[in-house]
Amino acid sequence: MARVKRGVTSHAKHKKTLDAAKGFYGRRKNTIRAAKAAVDKSMQYAYRDRKNKKRTIRSLWIQRLNAAVREMGLTYSRFIDGLARAGITVDRKVLSELAIHEPVAFKAIVDQAKAALPATA
Repeated sequence: MARVKRGVTSHAKHKKTLDAAKGFYGRRKNTIRAAKAAVDKSMQYAYRDRKNKKRTIRSLWIQRLNAAVREMGLTYSRFIDGLARAGITVDRKVLSELAIHEPVAFKAIVDQAKAALPATA
């Protein structure tokens, strides 16, 4: 039976790891042992931060909406309550875009939300 030499496979795996570590500082970019640990950790960060990015962006939409509705004499929570009572199902992303690019349409939505809220004494 022929002898199997495994150098090609190992070099390919090492090259893949070192390519992923391109741009890292010090030994982390050119020593396979350090690079492997650094790349593994960077993948964990990337996975975690793909989730966190969604949180951050939603938070940004909410901040924009809060600023926009306060100019019209409402708070964010009262605005969302008014939307729910009025039966308007537009998500925060679209509302945020409307507030920035279509202020007239956004004002109409805010007025509908205001009308749906109970009168406070």
